Amino acid sequence: MEIIKTPLKKDELYIQRCLDIAKLGAGSVSPNPLVGAVLLHDEEIIGEGYHKAYGSAHAEVNTLESVPPSKRHLIPESTLFVSLEPCSITGHTPPCTSLIINNKIKAVVTSATDYTPGVYQQSKRILLANNIPVTDKILYREGNQLCAYREKYIRTKLPYIILKYAQTKDGFIGKKNNQQYWISNAYSRRLVHKWRSEVDAILVGTNTALIDNPSLTTRYYFGKSPIRILIDKDLRVPNHYELFNEEVKTIVFNQVKNEVQGNIEWIQLDFTKDILPQLLTILHDRAIATLLVEGGAQTLQTFIKGGLWDEARVITADKLLGDGIPAPQLDVPTRQTVVLDTDVVGVYFRE
Repeated sequence: MEIIKTPLKKDELYIQRCLDIAKLGAGSVSPNPLVGAVLLHDEEIIGEGYHKAYGSAHAEVNTLESVPPSKRHLIPESTLFVSLEPCSITGHTPPCTSLIINNKIKAVVTSATDYTPGVYQQSKRILLANNIPVTDKILYREGNQLCAYREKYIRTKLPYIILKYAQTKDGFIGKKNNQQYWISNAYSRRLVHKWRSEVDAILVGTNTALIDNPSLTTRYYFGKSPIRILIDKDLRVPNHYELFNEEVKTIVFNQVKNEVQGNIEWIQLDFTKDILPQLLTILHDRAIATLLVEGGAQTLQTFIKGGLWDEARVITADKLLGDGIPAPQLDVPTRQTVVLDTDVVGVYFRE
């Protein structure tokens, strides 16, 4: 959590509210962006809403629908605050610019830029042409970070990649004897399950699957479990392991076979070439916009070396191993820090 050190100005205060409620859609709207909105009349929020699920009504629609009947006459005298510039094209729903114009909303204040083709920089032009003032780029960095995965997905045709690992205070990710060793505390483990509920897919490599036998679900938190991704070149992970329990859709990238059995799918890759670009392209084509990598040191280092990461969440525990498997090293400064009892969670962004 980032600590805001200075008081927010009026527009920033309401945009911050938009950003906060937008996060309620995490794990449900991808590959669409997280969006929140509030409708303000004379310093009173008379309506607010967020994008709740992919293909469903946008935040602006839900906000207007939330206005009670007794206050609907105030809509034309109100200002709409939105965490992302309103859409201006017809997709699963009509354009929100039309909604704003038809409801004669007085003014619009936005934060982030939407890089969706046909939307980028169009909403402001359309609204201004209809005599609706627009103030944009309020809390711009925070707004863009909230929907960074959407921008990455649209502009590069790759998922937004989050690395996650726990390390000891002396910089080790595990023991050398491949013995399972819990580093983080119970609070951090629950937080990790929250993170899982907010992404489309989660990935581990063969060694992590063999050593930890993880289920990669959200059993310690509310929300859906992500699609499980396993890189297992020679299909060494036994079929009775938790990843094959069919509780969640699971994809196994390998060099042996293409096959589907129930909720398990095997996809063949060319392991004589770099597999990560192949894998990530397949995930993008399946509308997987966010990927959490929980692999071991080797898998994590492969993503880091290839520059194939956007964010890293590193849990440092108040434990010493003295010797073990060195944790990956990131050549960027910590952007955010949170203390969870004996653990410290650091958040990094690739620059």
